[in-house]
Parts: sequence; structure tokens; C-alpha cells
Amino acid sequence: MSSFEGGSVQQRGMKSVDDDILINKLLLCHDPDGRSLDSELLLHAVENIMFYSTISKFQVFDKHIDRASNVELVGSEESLGHTIYKISYEMLFNSGDGNLHTRTMKLFDLLGNYKWDAKVVLVLAAFASRFGEFCLTMQLSQHNPLVKNIAILKQVPSNTTKLNPQMKALLLLVKTMVDATKCIIKFESLPIRDVELDNETLTITKSSIYIAAYWITRSALACASQVMNLKAMKADDSKTIIAAWELSSLMYRLSNICNHLKPHVDALHQEIEAKLYQKLLNIFKESHEDNQEVLHLLSALKEGLPLKDCSTQGKLGISELKNKVVILLVSRPEILPLEDLFLLVHQIHDHPHRKKLEGSYAIVWIPISYSGSWSGSEEESFNFLSNSLPWYSVRKPWSLNSAVVNFLKKEWKCEEKTTMVVLDSQGMITNLNAIDMVLIWGPKAYPFSISRQKELWEEEKWTMQLLIDEIDPFLAQWVEEGSNVCVYGSNNIDWIREFTDILKEIKSSGVQLKMVYVGKNGPDEHVHNILTTINEEIHRNTLAFTKIRFFWLRLESIRRLKCQLGKSITSADHVLEEVSALLDIDDSEQGWAVIGKGQTAEIVRTQGRKIIECLSRFGEWGANVGKLGFIGALRTALGDPAAPLQVEACGHTDVVPYDKELIEETMVCPKCKRLMKKKFIVYE
Repeated sequence: MSSFEGGSVQQRGMKSVDDDILINKLLLCHDPDGRSLDSELLLHAVENIMFYSTISKFQVFDKHIDRASNVELVGSEESLGHTIYKISYEMLFNSGDGNLHTRTMKLFDLLGNYKWDAKVVLVLAAFASRFGEFCLTMQLSQHNPLVKNIAILKQVPSNTTKLNPQMKALLLLVKTMVDATKCIIKFESLPIRDVELDNETLTITKSSIYIAAYWITRSALACASQVMNLKAMKADDSKTIIAAWELSSLMYRLSNICNHLKPHVDALHQEIEAKLYQKLLNIFKESHEDNQEVLHLLSALKEGLPLKDCSTQGKLGISELKNKVVILLVSRPEILPLEDLFLLVHQIHDHPHRKKLEGSYAIVWIPISYSGSWSGSEEESFNFLSNSLPWYSVRKPWSLNSAVVNFLKKEWKCEEKTTMVVLDSQGMITNLNAIDMVLIWGPKAYPFSISRQKELWEEEKWTMQLLIDEIDPFLAQWVEEGSNVCVYGSNNIDWIREFTDILKEIKSSGVQLKMVYVGKNGPDEHVHNILTTINEEIHRNTLAFTKIRFFWLRLESIRRLKCQLGKSITSADHVLEEVSALLDIDDSEQGWAVIGKGQTAEIVRTQGRKIIECLSRFGEWGANVGKLGFIGALRTALGDPAAPLQVEACGHTDVVPYDKELIEETMVCPKCKRLMKKKFIVYE
């Protein structure tokens, strides 16, 4: 369709030919070389300038107005400011060099290396910067003597009342230019290369884009020329009406082009959305040589460097993830509650196994707004966290294609909760949510697949190692050394004093035992105060308050992951039973303790007065520690703490290798840790 409207069939045919000639000339000077910028963000700055330039009183400053300070000119040796200056110089100071069409084509020659959206936004930015300076001088000259004298030298009119028709026409034209530019930006952001489209529809839309870009640029030149003429024009000059009519004529022409272009771009957008969504559904059913096609489709951006390294702020391409296991962290802009986020960072970044697997996998954060459009607070959260966290992130998550966002929400169930979807090095999904695996085991869960999860659970037993894992290096060292560790909790400081006093007496008899206070599930300010008292009066606690939170969050992840596997407390899953017992302890209970030894299955859990009474009778059963070990002797003692404590032999059977010396020695049952009756021991 021609960019001209009206006239006879013959006239419309001639104008269509004119458009074709113009398009060919535009394409001849269009030679993009990869230079890019955030056109939408720069256009936002243009709109702000036009708004603040046309108000007579100072308004409340928009705290998001400085977003444009982050706009970079990627792929160019020139800075953004210098490029805008060159364009504005061409617009304002070469105004006498040829007619409007010739000057417009010169600008397209100057901007030949940029994409269509960047061309028009840069032209608008160049005009807006000069127009803003002009309006600022007019506004301040009435109140500031310095500016008033500058205005006199620049011949800026002090009274613009009779220039209102011209100014009104100019502002309407600028608004139309902005609307048309938004259509071009929307078109340029479409992932056209990722789906197959009807060539005729695409060709027609592209032709309209070229024509719109031409008339936006030409209109900007016309506006710039009239701003320059305002300096020399008297307020009662009859040329004001003619100038307003010229601008209005351009506005109507560009408005018609925009009205024709917008539905084409919208229709193309809808078609691409539907096809892209379907392609996303199919791509994970296909095999691939690597993960590049899948990741390109998930980013669905024309941006050449869609990722950033949050720790270095470096820009990255999808190729950086080739041949790696990729974990897609899909979440709200704030990711997780603060304590959960700290634990996630701890397990990812501070875990001792991380360096062993460095380069084998990568985490890419994909924040999505659940409201459909990004709010100012969401952008602030993203900017803060993406500058602080030790993983990769999508650089401009608000630019993600809506088909991709809808796919993540609906197909991967990322609607409400934070999810870590794992793709192997071929781009195939191996786990739809590995977040609990990461919170429990950290990098030890590599490659974070469902099959790896099953392997880990087959290896895991209810041990002190599983209970405390790597949340603290000192605890990890105790476990590795095989030390006896007592993890205990209570809201009752009197119970804690009594319990720890008894343990100190036991330790004084030569028993090696480490004590760690962890409070209760959901530690609060009361637990924090108790921890302070323990550190000051009782013993130096290994875990700080934050690490205590980590302890309970890990246990919640263990229970959640077990339940996802279809386990239940009644299904004889010992790990789930023990973890649930700890998580469900309420405030009314005086206290509890889990005492275990290193990586072994020697571990016992008990609560309240029972453990106090048993430990206070250590003098009666302590002699068994030498034969059974502290945990074994304690377990035996807990069998009936009120009765006279004798170590009775058990009735289990066991087969052991023959050794003449063993026949005379005492044997400890591997099941219950009690002494075994000789008649139940079979020697091979």
C-alpha cells in the first residue's frame, strides 16, 4: 500500500511507484553491521524530554527517568552522546544544504550501519535534545538572569503566545512520530527468524516500515528547522500559521502511515506468538546436537548478547552456554524470600564442591513479571539482584517474548513458585524443578537430573552428614573426622542450661562431643536472643543465626523432595520420618537432641526430660562407651532409662569372617549396637 492517500487510481499507482523507488534508495544505504542500542529505553527518554519541555512549572521528578542513563551503543566506537551530537549537527546546521528529501537521505547515509528502530530513535533523540535545550532556555529566562542573557544572545523568543498554533502542531507531530517509532521498535523486536512466516505479509509489512522510517526522519528534520526559525521569527509573524499548516500536513501523512502499519505489525506479532509457542512445545520432543537452538528459542530476542554475568556485568551470548548443563532459574524479580535466597547462593557459590565442577554447568536467571508488565519496583529488584548474584541473567527480561513467558508459566508451571529447570548439554529437559536438590546437596547434585536425584537418595541414609551437610565448614570437618556431634534445640533457656551442664560433665570424663544449638523450625527473635545467651554464658555456638535458618530450610527441602517422590511418613521412609519429627516439634516441648557420629548410621534422636534423665545417669552406663562407643551406649541406655542399666546381649544374628582371636572377643551388633550373644554369631 502506498504511503500517500487519496487521488485517482492512476495517481495512487504513480505514488505506489514512487514508494517503491524510495524504498530501493533507502535499502541501498541500509547496511547494518551489528550496532545496536536499547531503542525502547532511549525513546522513553525522548518522551520524557518532550513532556518536561512543555510544562511551565516544575513537576515531581520521575525516579525512573534516569533509566536512559543505562543505554549503551553496542558495537560502535563512538559514544551514544557523540552519535546524537553528529545527527543533531546534521539536522540543524546543514539545513540550507539541499531540500528536505535530500537532507533526509543524507541522514539515512549517516545512519546506514544501524537497524531501522535505532535509526529513527537516534534521530528523535537528536531533535529532542535540541528542542529540550530551547524550551529550557525559554522557561528559565523569566527567572534566571544568567539564562535570560543567554536567551538574548541566542535570540530565543520570550513571548511565545502567538506561536501557540505552531508549537501545538509541532507537539502533535512529535507524538505521531513517537507512535510510529513504537511500531517500528515492536516489529524489529519480533523473533522473525525463529518461525516460518508468509513471505508476502512480511514483505508488505517491511515496506511499510521503510516508508514510516523515512517520514519520521523527514518530519524530525522539519521540526528541527522550525525550532531554528523560531529564534528569528517575531511573535506576530504571519508565517506562524503557514509553519503550523506544514507541520500538520506531515502529521496527517505520518498518522495515515502509522494507522496502516500498526494493524500489520499487530497481526504479525500474534502470528509469531502462536507459532513460537507451538515450536517451544515441539522442540523439547526433538533431539539436538547441542543446546544452542533451544536456548536461542527461549531467549527469542534479536539482541546479540542477551545474557549478562551478574558478578562481572559482562555481556554474553548464548554460545557461552554451549556443551554445558544449563539450569534455568525462573522466578519473580525478587526470586525468593531473603533467607531462602541466601541459602541458594550459599549452596551454589560457597559449597566446597563448586570448584570441582566449574565450567560444567551454568545457572541462568530468567525473571518474569507475573502481572504481565514490569513495574518500577520489579525493575529495581532485578537491577539490584542482577548486580549482586553469582550467576548469569537475561539482560533485559522485560523484552522477553510473551510467548516464551506464557510457555514458562503454563508448561513449566512457573506461575507462582521459583523453579530451576535443568537442560542437559543437548538442550533436553532432565528435571523440571531441581531447586530442592540444589538446596539440599548443592553442586554434589550435578547434573541435577531426576536420575541423579534417585541415585542420591539411594546413597543417603539418616546420618549426621545428611542432617548438617555443608552449611558450615566446621560442622563439615567434624563429620569428616567422625566426631560425636550433638545438634539440639529448645525455646527454654533453663532446659538448655541443664542439658548442656550434663553434657559438659560427660565431656569432662573423656567423651569427645561437639555441641551445636539450632533453635526450632522457623527461628525467630526469641531463638536469636537464646543464641546470644548461649554464646555469652554456655558455649561458643558454631552456627550463626543465619546458618540456623539454613539448617531448617534444608530440612524443609528434604521433606518436600521426599514427598514429591511419593513418600510418606507411613511408608517406612526413615529419613522422612526423622526429618518430619524435627520439623514438627512445637514450642510446648522442652527440648530435643540428635546425637550422631560422622558419616555413620550411628545416630539417635530424643526429646524433653527423657534425654536429661538418661544423660544424668551416665555414671551407670558410661562404662559401656569403651565397648559400644558413646552413641551405642546412649542408644542402649535410652531403651529403659528408669531401670537398672545393664548391657544385655541382643538376639540378632550376624555372619562374620572367621578369626581365631575374634572368638574370645566381645561382638557389637551392627543393627542395634548392643553386645551379641555368642550363639547368634556365625563364623565363615
